[in-house]
Amino acid sequence: MAFFYILLVILLVTFIVSFILAVIRTIQFDYSNPSIPPGVNHEGKLRIILASVISISAMGRLLEMMGVCSQIAFTRYVCAGQRLPPDPRLRVSEVAFARVPVRLYRPRVPPAGLRAGTIFFHGGGWLYGSVDSHEKICRYLARETDSVVVSVGYRLAPEHKYPAAYEDCLNATVHFMKNIEHYGVDPARIIVSGDSAGGNLAAAVSQTLASRPDLPKLRAQILIYPGLQALDFNLPSYQQNRGVPLLFRERAAFYVLQYLNGDASNLEEVLEGSHIPSDIILNYRKWVSPDYIPERFKARGYKPHVLLECATEVYEAGKRFCEPNLCPLLAEDAVVHQQPESFILTCEYDVLRDDGLLYKKRLEDNGVPVTWYHLEDGFHGIISLHDYSVFSFPAGKRGLDSIVNFIRGL
Repeated sequence: MAFFYILLVILLVTFIVSFILAVIRTIQFDYSNPSIPPGVNHEGKLRIILASVISISAMGRLLEMMGVCSQIAFTRYVCAGQRLPPDPRLRVSEVAFARVPVRLYRPRVPPAGLRAGTIFFHGGGWLYGSVDSHEKICRYLARETDSVVVSVGYRLAPEHKYPAAYEDCLNATVHFMKNIEHYGVDPARIIVSGDSAGGNLAAAVSQTLASRPDLPKLRAQILIYPGLQALDFNLPSYQQNRGVPLLFRERAAFYVLQYLNGDASNLEEVLEGSHIPSDIILNYRKWVSPDYIPERFKARGYKPHVLLECATEVYEAGKRFCEPNLCPLLAEDAVVHQQPESFILTCEYDVLRDDGLLYKKRLEDNGVPVTWYHLEDGFHGIISLHDYSVFSFPAGKRGLDSIVNFIRGL
């Protein structure tokens, strides 16, 4: 019996030491140099959430080392979100649109007429997230706007690389639009929306549908702190917020590479900007440039980045970075000009802030009406924390309510 307890203690100590080492490695490689500026909404809460994120990532790393499961699989499991109890105000159903699983939210109150239809693509860096993880957001939108909400469960990377997620979102949207009469939705009030990677997918789908004469025209697009380009990871927002949770600069590039190639072997080249030939980058400077970021957004610091030479093999591995379906900010003016009325939400303490600002400018330059809502105290992912028990963030609720008001006004 004594031997058993000694063995148990040894195993427990080994596990604790291994976990601590995994935490250290996780901080070194995934969440190095965290920085939470004093202007962030509820700084203390965010620090606790960051600690939990690091712990989950570290446990996933440890389980991967032990051969139990991959770090990505463990993180998906923990962050999937619990299925909520039924909402008496909504009818929720699981269906498939063009073989893509979707969750459909419909208000139970009989409508006065046809409702608006909001298609929602969840965020999560194309690797994480699900219809479960964004259940609260979709329920809130359906209830508060009295609209039909379609949450799309698209395929995730790295198992399913680009353009799998984009194709699933496009196919589900087209199916919905072609069968709109079955859901009591006004064909003149169809909206595509999404947060983070979902905002990227919403923008790409909206651009594709602009040239589809066989379908109703989209009424609007809602882009919540979207990632819209992968050419320049040294814009002011990337420099200022590189260590601000919940999305670090290195992780943003990591997610894009996982979505594109299923690996992140060229992460350093992408971060330093040597993954695209300088002549191509200069060609896109007409759209992707710190020169188009208002000066007030450079006040917290910005150092111009020097272009570096690009190795041929690196460019070959990532040349699809220039495709608009992956980077909607690079679409031609003729496409941007056809975009519907747009809502863009950005957060001051978010590496993706400037992607949203640059697309806002492009849309406005092409005559597209844009409603812009900026959370001065917001950080990436804050909308998902609008109703998170004691860790709820008021700024997330403000941002979500701004989206509700936009939809109501359409």
